[in-house]
Amino acid sequence: MDIFLIGATGFVGGHLARHLVAEGHTVTGLARTEDAAGRLAAQGVTPCAGDLDARRPAVIEEARRADAVIYAAQPGPEQESATVRELADMLAGTGKTLIFLSGSGVLMQRVAGAWSPDVFTEHDAFTAEPLAEYRKAAEDFVLAAAGNGVRSMVIRPGLIWGPGDHGHVAMIYRSVATTGAACYVGEGLNTYSHVHVEDVTRLFGLVLDKGRSGGLYHAVAGETPNRWIAERVAADLDVPVRGVTPDEASDVWGEFGASIMAASSRIRAVNSAQELGWQPEHTDMLTMIGEERLRQLARPHA
Repeated sequence: MDIFLIGATGFVGGHLARHLVAEGHTVTGLARTEDAAGRLAAQGVTPCAGDLDARRPAVIEEARRADAVIYAAQPGPEQESATVRELADMLAGTGKTLIFLSGSGVLMQRVAGAWSPDVFTEHDAFTAEPLAEYRKAAEDFVLAAAGNGVRSMVIRPGLIWGPGDHGHVAMIYRSVATTGAACYVGEGLNTYSHVHVEDVTRLFGLVLDKGRSGGLYHAVAGETPNRWIAERVAADLDVPVRGVTPDEASDVWGEFGASIMAASSRIRAVNSAQELGWQPEHTDMLTMIGEERLRQLARPHA
C-alpha cells in the first residue's frame, strides 16, 4: 500500500514509519527541513517537502496520490484543524483511508493529583478537556467523513512510552534536576492509562488492514499512579520523594506540564480488542526505570 505519513519525524510517527516500511508498504513522509528529509530517506521513507502552514497545499497534493493517509502530527490547533478539514474534503468520495492519531488527553480530568474512578471506553461520552477541544473537534470531523465516502478512523492511545519518549517517567526524572527530589502532584494517585509505542504501531497496522470506517480505537496496556513512578525514580537515584502543590508543579514542569502531571486520563480499549483482536505486549512502563537517558535528565543543568 502507498501510505503518506504526516508526522513521520515525530516520536510516534518515526516508530510508525519504520514499522510500515518493515511491513512492506511504500511510505512517503512529510519533511519540513532538509535534515528531516535526509533522516527519512535513510530509513527507506520517501520525503515530501512541506509543512502544515504556508506549504500545506503541497501536503494535500501528496495525500491525493496515496492509498492511505495517516495523520500523526502535533502542530498548533489552527494548523491541525485546517489540515484535517482539507484532507477530508480532498478524499471525499474516493473510498481511500484516513487515520487520525489523537490521544486520551482529550478526556483528561483535572483532579490535582487525586484518584479518579472514571474510566472511558470508545463508546462512552465525556466532557472534553478545554485545552484539547480543538483535537476532539478534529476527531469528530474525521469520523464524520466516513459518511462522505472516506474510510476514516481515529486511534486514541493513552500515554505512549518507549525508547526516546518524554512522558511521565521522564518528567519525574526531570523534577530531580530542579528540586533534588522525585516529585508528584498532590497525593500522586492520579494516573494516565499507558501503552508502549510498539503496541501503538501494531494497532495502526490492524486498523489499516481491517479497521471499520468510522471506527474509534483506544490503545492501553496498564496504569501507574504518578506517586508509584516517583517512588521508583527516587529509589533509582537515591533521592527523596515528595508531593508538590499545583502552584509548585508549575515551577517544576511549566504550566502545561503541571496540568498533565496533575490529571487523570483512564481508558479501556474495547473496540481494539473486540473488532481487531489487538492486545498489548508491553504492560509495565516501570521497566524504563534506570535507563541512562532518563538518569541524564535528573542531573542539574549548568
